Amino acid sequence: MPVALITGVTGQDGTYLARDLLEQGFEVHGLVKPGDATLGDRSPGVVGHEGDVTDSALLAQLIAKVKPDEVYNLAGQTSVAASWADPVGTAASTGTAVAIMAQGCWELQERTGRPVRFVQASSAEIFGAAAQVPQNESTTISPVSPYGAAKSFGHFIVGAFRSRGLHASSCILYNHESPLRPPTFVTRKITLAAARISLGLQDSLSLGTLDVSRDWGWAPDYVRAMQLAARHSVAGDFVIGSGVEHTVADFVASAFTAAGIDAWQDYVVLDPTFARPADPPRQLADSSRARSVLGWVPQVGFDDLVRRMVMADLGLLGADSTN
Repeated sequence: MPVALITGVTGQDGTYLARDLLEQGFEVHGLVKPGDATLGDRSPGVVGHEGDVTDSALLAQLIAKVKPDEVYNLAGQTSVAASWADPVGTAASTGTAVAIMAQGCWELQERTGRPVRFVQASSAEIFGAAAQVPQNESTTISPVSPYGAAKSFGHFIVGAFRSRGLHASSCILYNHESPLRPPTFVTRKITLAAARISLGLQDSLSLGTLDVSRDWGWAPDYVRAMQLAARHSVAGDFVIGSGVEHTVADFVASAFTAAGIDAWQDYVVLDPTFARPADPPRQLADSSRARSVLGWVPQVGFDDLVRRMVMADLGLLGADSTN
């Protein structure tokens, strides 16, 4: 039975990944924060291990004990906005932790002679406000936030260990969504608000901007890309995105349409307190390398993913979401 280890196993991507691997017959181990009791509900069957990704001794012991065939590092601070409030903590959990994981995998491989495949969940934020649109694996790395800087460090560390003989891949993930997104993310804030407004539970939706443009995709598609990267014969860097650009206004319009609301403009209020001036204005992926090398093709389009999120939120609110 193949063995996999996932950090960030109770997050959006970790949950979908764990379910996939369990269905494939893997023995799945997951690192969870102390006191996190959600693993059993989200991914029953995963062997949980409490700890922090910044604890180098604990991670080394865990990797040595589990002896995984595949390791997926999905943990760390995941919010660009929150990274400004705690840049040092973000550097530790999102940057330094990658080096700890990669070192543990390389040492296990050296000690046992068995190949270990390591995948880092990188981010489009490493490109910052790139002048090149769309971005690909050759785009200059120039982060504009503590989160992007930490992810950039992790990206470079993966390349360093790859040159040392570890099958280490970096999947540069663009925005990817699902009903498992917390409401602190703008996409889930929008779909939840659309559902609540349609049911008369909320009057308006406050946003910082409608003009920022992003490449949004369906999270399970991106989780599949990480597995393809882990199992490809040659490790590498892979940009993962839909290749289609939409504004926040597009996301709002699609969500309100899915909720059965006309004239979404009547319900949206622009509030400068939600604006993030340092945000890159445009992010768009050129994932041609992942498509040609890995054979990866996203299955769920923009309007479909938004509709799925709205329907899930209507279901959570107790509405009939079958229409």
